[in-house]
Amino acid sequence: MLLGLSKIIDCPGASVPFSTSVDLSDLRYGNSYPVTESVKAEGNVRNTAGVLVMTGLITTTIHGTCDRCASDFDRDIEFPIDVVLVTELANEENEDEWVFPLEGDSADLEDIVRTVFVLNLDSKLLCKDDCQGLCCRCGKNLNEGPCNCQKELDPRFAALKQLLEK
Repeated sequence: MLLGLSKIIDCPGASVPFSTSVDLSDLRYGNSYPVTESVKAEGNVRNTAGVLVMTGLITTTIHGTCDRCASDFDRDIEFPIDVVLVTELANEENEDEWVFPLEGDSADLEDIVRTVFVLNLDSKLLCKDDCQGLCCRCGKNLNEGPCNCQKELDPRFAALKQLLEK
């Protein structure tokens, strides 16, 4: 979807709102496809002293298997949109991933939303930010409570343990 910006390109202080839904169900992330619903993006593009700045918010629900505890999960996420739109890229080899070229007088919202979504997605999919993971000895999901494993004594302290027993 293209967002027409011809009204604000030459008008500092002017802005154009946008709202779109993008289908990212084809997005493969690791071994999974975490997005099944449409990704919604809302915000505005403002001409700030001749620079077109797009700000907004991306919202969706991701589905996956937690990389720490191996549980299936659904998690609502929000990512900020804060990118710059330019008429042409000055030096493509040093291109900034947060700068997007215009197509004529329009911005390609699907490309921007896809890129911002991928760049904000964590390298590991977690069911929640403070996921405890699995016990390395018994395999119990530590999010459900502590396990009954005894802590192993560091072998370097074995001699000290013998002294305490005497």
